[in-house]
Amino acid sequence: MGIPQACRKDFYILGQKDTTTKRIDVGPAKGIDHLRKGVAAEYGVIVPDGVAFHDADDSLDTLEDVLDCREPVGISVDGNLVRDPPGPKGLPFVGNYFEIYPDHLGNTARLHSQLGNVVQTNILGRRSYQTNDPRVASVVFAENGNFTKAPSQPGHPLYGLRDQSSLFLCDTSAAAFKVSHKFVPPSMSPKAVKHYSPAVQQRVRESFAVFDELEDQGQAFNVYHYMTKMAGQVICELVLGWDVKHFTTKNAPVHEIISTLGKYLQLNRKVQTKGDWYQCLPFGDPAELAKVRKHLYGLVEAAVEGSKRGGSKDLPIHSAALEASSIVDYLARATDDKGEKLPHEYILSNTIALLGAGFVTSSSFLSWLLYALVSYPGEQQKLLQELVDVLPEEAFTPHAVTGAIDVTSFLTYEAIQKMTRLDHFAKETQRLHSPSFQPARNTLRECIVPGGYRIPADSIITPAMPSLHTNSEYWADPQQFQPERWASDMEHGEKRHKSAYVPFAAGPRGCVGFNLALLEVKIVLAAWVARYHTANAGEEPVIYDPEFLVVRPMNFYASASKRTSWPRPSAEFSREGVNQDV
Repeated sequence: MGIPQACRKDFYILGQKDTTTKRIDVGPAKGIDHLRKGVAAEYGVIVPDGVAFHDADDSLDTLEDVLDCREPVGISVDGNLVRDPPGPKGLPFVGNYFEIYPDHLGNTARLHSQLGNVVQTNILGRRSYQTNDPRVASVVFAENGNFTKAPSQPGHPLYGLRDQSSLFLCDTSAAAFKVSHKFVPPSMSPKAVKHYSPAVQQRVRESFAVFDELEDQGQAFNVYHYMTKMAGQVICELVLGWDVKHFTTKNAPVHEIISTLGKYLQLNRKVQTKGDWYQCLPFGDPAELAKVRKHLYGLVEAAVEGSKRGGSKDLPIHSAALEASSIVDYLARATDDKGEKLPHEYILSNTIALLGAGFVTSSSFLSWLLYALVSYPGEQQKLLQELVDVLPEEAFTPHAVTGAIDVTSFLTYEAIQKMTRLDHFAKETQRLHSPSFQPARNTLRECIVPGGYRIPADSIITPAMPSLHTNSEYWADPQQFQPERWASDMEHGEKRHKSAYVPFAAGPRGCVGFNLALLEVKIVLAAWVARYHTANAGEEPVIYDPEFLVVRPMNFYASASKRTSWPRPSAEFSREGVNQDV
């Protein structure tokens, strides 16, 4: 039949004919895909490819079928009826609070297993949504006019930390976002990170004396406490140019900026999990959060003024990090091609965000890396073998007095890039033990996401990283620790979905510091494995802190013993095999 140039048809969402019927102009039609896009736009379906058409008895697969239909045309999404995400019933006033906490990770995974890929919860009157579906995560992170990041909205997990002058903590719509997003990321580009490598090496090297002393005294150590010191020492060096002396002795205190940041983040988490009403209280944790925030900003403002500076000369934005003495120095001196600089009022807030994000995530990630070392048999040996194979022989020359080795100066940016087992180990640890879990986004309008779930306007939706990373629809043996899976981008015989693994989130609000974070943890882990054998020194199962901004282990104790021997390079075994065959 000929397709009319103008044609209006009635459409409705299957099962909701009385409330969703719309008359839509479908001409001049250009094919069934064009029709899907038009109808999807009318109903807020984010991914048009999932739209299917139906009459009362059957599906309508072609444009001609739809145009010939003499009754209103029903639509479904991804083979499902459009519906509100399910959720547990909950109790009066508290809602689902006691179904989620204290084990919010395990309970979120349980809800996905019971109820599906998108679930809703009501915590003390605050309704929010979580997803473990990479298809949903992909559209949420992309934003594209349907989603945004708005910490200024009370239900957002970062509401207590909101700062409209900070790249990480401001709304996407804030004036600071565009300008900060231009100036901050180049400070952590691959070239910049390569430039920072020697500083990271030096701070890692300084920690060895403490861990050697702990071994000599037969003492185990709380891993998170010492990894907080490690991450705090590295990030203060890189951002401020400061040596905070976390490893001068085994009992050296954590610097006040780092300890205050930790308290600030913990208070925010405690306040945000108790509903909108709680954060308005003029006493208790909400009042303490405001007090700690003021103190923190004062500390960092003084630190910014006293940070190490390399000069006053302006530096081109794309090479400034290679000449600046610290990231604060970079932020003060970087200049774009129009001669513009990051406004001074944005330097303080972005410094706080860089310090906070740099220490809190890295300290937890490092802790889980050591946990993976002692929890999964054979991993230490495999990493050690790769180090022996990649680094030169002189890297493993023991010190004449201590008998220990120090490979940190050999852990260059280029050497780290060659260590594929190290990379796969880090990825698998981050997949199965992700420190981050709440990269929340806000809906700008009512929309229908993949799977046919309807999300109201002004809602909070969170791609739940631990559940995304272990969704059995996208991962083979998801609860098994298998670094080998990263040798391929395939899972279940299909190419791995790009959003099935998003440890640093994605899209315009993805973490800009991921290059730096990965370099730091890889240098620490490689230097650690080369020097120490690590053992689990605890007797109880390791648990995480449910009241912290990221997932950190609370009771993980380990012991480190200096290695006295190292494997031979794999190439030697290969040569011996050839000689024997001959």
